[in-house]
Amino acid sequence: MISQHLEFGTLSPEPGIVASIDGGARGNPGPAGYGVRIEQADGTLVEEFCESIGVATNNVAEYRALLAALEWARAHGHRAVHVRSDSLLLVQQMRGNYKVKHPGLKPLYAAARLLAHDIGRVTFEHVGRALNAHADRLANAAMDAPLRGSSKFKGES
Repeated sequence: MISQHLEFGTLSPEPGIVASIDGGARGNPGPAGYGVRIEQADGTLVEEFCESIGVATNNVAEYRALLAALEWARAHGHRAVHVRSDSLLLVQQMRGNYKVKHPGLKPLYAAARLLAHDIGRVTFEHVGRALNAHADRLANAAMDAPLRGSSKFKGES
């Protein structure tokens, strides 16, 4: 059953925040990480951050990015979030169009649904990789972080 608190569509976001997310793994599974860029609806940067998550699959990293974005939004009191992702699987699963079959994704999906419910209004948009360049850059930085001896990066405007 689709929660009434999730609104699905690709319309422009209402005033609120936009979270561009990306996750990846080198090797799939392999060294993985995610990146999140939070913007105001007008595109003004609010915050960006990334984290290395150890060995995981691309899809797990994508969900970890979503969870980090939603946790950030909830912690900062946002009631409307528009999520942009280049993961068609994640977007379609969160919209309720695809079933979550992989046992490793089920708890991440459930946690994302609960967070979205807590926030209130969460919409999802699938975007091409070119339109997700900032989040991709952050995810790549996270995947490379263990080589630099760190696991997290946080930047703000």
